[in-house]
Amino acid sequence: MKNTKLSLVLASMLTLATTSSFADDASDIAELKQQVKELQEMSQTLIDETSDLKTGFNYTKVDPNQSHAGLGPAASKIYFSKSPLSIGGYGQMYYSTTTNEDTNAISSETQVKRFVTFFGYKLSDSIIMNTEVEYEGGGARVNGTGDAVVLEFFYLDFLINEHFNLRAGNFLVPMGYVNQQHEPTILKTTQRPKTSRYIVPSTWGETGLLAFGNINDDISYKAGFLTALQPDDSVDTNTTTFTSDKWLRNGRGGSYKIENPRAAGLVRVDYTGLEGLFIGAGVYADEKMLMTDIHGEYKIGGARFYGTYAKVSRSGTLANSTQVTESFGGFLNASYDFSSLLSQEEEISLFTQYENYNPQAQRTDGTQGDDTTDITFGINYFPIEQVVLKADYVLSKKGDTNLNTASVSLGFIF
Repeated sequence: MKNTKLSLVLASMLTLATTSSFADDASDIAELKQQVKELQEMSQTLIDETSDLKTGFNYTKVDPNQSHAGLGPAASKIYFSKSPLSIGGYGQMYYSTTTNEDTNAISSETQVKRFVTFFGYKLSDSIIMNTEVEYEGGGARVNGTGDAVVLEFFYLDFLINEHFNLRAGNFLVPMGYVNQQHEPTILKTTQRPKTSRYIVPSTWGETGLLAFGNINDDISYKAGFLTALQPDDSVDTNTTTFTSDKWLRNGRGGSYKIENPRAAGLVRVDYTGLEGLFIGAGVYADEKMLMTDIHGEYKIGGARFYGTYAKVSRSGTLANSTQVTESFGGFLNASYDFSSLLSQEEEISLFTQYENYNPQAQRTDGTQGDDTTDITFGINYFPIEQVVLKADYVLSKKGDTNLNTASVSLGFIF
């Protein structure tokens, strides 16, 4: 009996020792696996750094979720770059067909709409150079189509602290939603809203000095002095009549030579205190013009809403001429991303957009242009976050004219 008990005790001790040994072995194996993983990561880091030393360049991918001071992700790339040099950009092309319901006339077109390159360089930790070069409409031609190779912005940022920074040079005017956020992966429609073409014209750049920063964790601001819109420069001197829908768009200063420029000022304030919400307002004023806008975006779950409403009033028009004195425009886009419901990583979103605008809401002779209402339905597919394929259908009504436009496009950022 004693031998039996002794045997049981010895067997138990052996079992415990064996189990402990297996446990120790499993723990050792797990620890060794973790060490191997860390060594592999260190090796890859050393390989990357050695490659960087050889080439002098450390490549940074664009992050679609990063933005600096309201700029789009590709335009913001230099601010998050691992290297002093950053090269980014975006591209967009489309095909569309338009039917006039009144005449049954059909027209179609395709175009490489734009290819844009951003070149950024960190002159120091606090002085950043950022530029945008755009190839519009497939590039420059000499047939007067308006296609061009143009420097959209060219500035230096002097980063001082969280609350106060300075931007000097030629920069995008921070009015409305689209002018700074115009990259194709941001906007749902195949084409930019008409409000951002005729009322707060994109891409609208002027030369000046801009201060920007955070008032607190929830409120940011931008304020500055810059060259003014020059709409009178486009007046037909033979008839002294100016009633073009592009009267504001044609007045953009850009990086071109401006003789005897007028001065303008602007203030913009944005609030981001609630999760998923971004809302703000801007005011631009010069000696002849006042532009105001409200803009915003809200994300909740798979739903996203964004839009702008802007109004322009003008004084000091030319004598004996017919000119626009008031304009307005606004749009609201609502979309829903179904990827989570479909259990897939690629985004598939459906959207609708309502837009109403009138670039000639009031003229000096008491007449006015017709309002235009566009209702758009469409779909976006993102195979990866940096690439989007789009399709939409626009029902457009201006006065007695009804146009229906079907479009497809592709866009990307890098």
